[in-house]
Amino acid sequence: MAILRRALSWLLQTLSRFLLLVVQAGCWLSKAPPTPGPPRDPVLLIPASVLAEKIRRGELKSSIVVQSYISRIREVNPALNALVCDRFEEALGEARAVDDLVASKAEDEATLKEKYPLLGVPVSVKEAFALQGMPQSSGLISRQSLRSTTDAAVVSRLKAAGAIPLGVTNCSELCMWYESSNNVYGRSRNPYNTQHIVGGSSGGEGCILGAAGSVIGVGSDIGGSIRMPAFFNGIYGHKPTPGIVPNDGQFPNAHGTRVELLCTGPMCRYAVDLPLVLKVMAGKNTEKLSLDQDVSLRHLRFFSMENDGGCVFVSPMDKELVEAQRRVVQYLETSLGVTVQPISIHNMRYSFQIWSSVMSLDEDKAESFTDLMSDGKRMWPSWELVKWMFGLSKHTIPAIGLALTESLANMNPQGSAKMVQKAKNLKEELNTLLGNDGILIYPSHPKIAPKHHQPLAWPFNFAYTAIFNVLGLPVTQCPLGLSQAGLPLGVQIVSSQYNDHLTLAVAHHLEKSFGGWAPPKNV
Repeated sequence: MAILRRALSWLLQTLSRFLLLVVQAGCWLSKAPPTPGPPRDPVLLIPASVLAEKIRRGELKSSIVVQSYISRIREVNPALNALVCDRFEEALGEARAVDDLVASKAEDEATLKEKYPLLGVPVSVKEAFALQGMPQSSGLISRQSLRSTTDAAVVSRLKAAGAIPLGVTNCSELCMWYESSNNVYGRSRNPYNTQHIVGGSSGGEGCILGAAGSVIGVGSDIGGSIRMPAFFNGIYGHKPTPGIVPNDGQFPNAHGTRVELLCTGPMCRYAVDLPLVLKVMAGKNTEKLSLDQDVSLRHLRFFSMENDGGCVFVSPMDKELVEAQRRVVQYLETSLGVTVQPISIHNMRYSFQIWSSVMSLDEDKAESFTDLMSDGKRMWPSWELVKWMFGLSKHTIPAIGLALTESLANMNPQGSAKMVQKAKNLKEELNTLLGNDGILIYPSHPKIAPKHHQPLAWPFNFAYTAIFNVLGLPVTQCPLGLSQAGLPLGVQIVSSQYNDHLTLAVAHHLEKSFGGWAPPKNV
């Protein structure tokens, strides 16, 4: 079986790299635009929780804050292509209404805080979520003329808390690839170096936040779609315990077993904002968490695993990422007086196979990826690939590739059943390991933000994040400064279910030493 797996891995990687060469051959004349510099407006450097406090006190007008962010977006977005549709005029009108409310003194500061914890704070939203009046194509040409008439549940809650949406951000086609590019809006570019990817599928969201064009945002995650963009763009992202934040109002939504894998969660530039935004998103489900509980980090048990154990489908870890994780371990041991135990969990090496097998369960209850691409008409993925080679397809090559492989998912039912059992065993093992006071430090991705198209050569590297969707564990993605090339470093912080407050507390502690989000520099 080991020889067979290696042969299959070689075949898949060879095909992927051939596709990469084909794509790059067609793009060699394109030139990446200059990377935007750091923000100069000090308003853009204030956390959302502090902005809301200043606005409620009348120390800072919401209209000034919103205008500052609009100006920043107009400055950086031509190079980044992160925000794909704006509602700037409406946002400014809503900000002026906030200023009028505060000036009227009809309600005192304490009342405003209780009713509107995010009063006057700008927010950006992944285009896959319904935001009234905005497009919701999820990168499909067949949906490009669609405009939302309602708000997704999480968007509605943010609005009710006083947040002001600025617009919607780019994603990968049908939210199933880790580079945000589609044939409706084009490709998003990394704010730290525009030759590199922003991640996916919430890539435009991570990008606009990393560029200081937004301060808080909405993302979704079925295989790492919050955490990979947060990692590649140097910000914080949190995949909550499943079922805490509603997924209603996004496209595509999850059905069958996939409901347990898909999570909606906050993406933020500052760790301090994560608990506040998560509370708003969760609504009454906040009661299931302990977000207001003081956490004594010295009394937690810490574990560290530096790689997945050697999956044949996934590339080796970048040396700088391993070194960054070791610095985290050293800092925790020094600052807290704890011992971080190195561990090796055997079944983690099967992360991709486990995720793929679990995603394929109950397919009769979930609309297939091919069906979603088809727009009501029968689509033949192999014919679509031929059309793509001649520039005639409406779809991106990752989407076509996924449609081609989708039919192969259940060709080995015994192998899939074995992987599903491994998922159950791994879940039990990690729950036992972590208990209610354990933290696992785990890599975010084996590579620092790759250049555009390079994910085609390593299509399964998302397994480092995807495994935690299968396990149903809350995870916070934390930035750890910049690499020698000026690209973000990071790590995942994992705990057991309903212990989101532990990962958030560790993230806040790491921010003090590692600096959290670092502004992009001119390249």
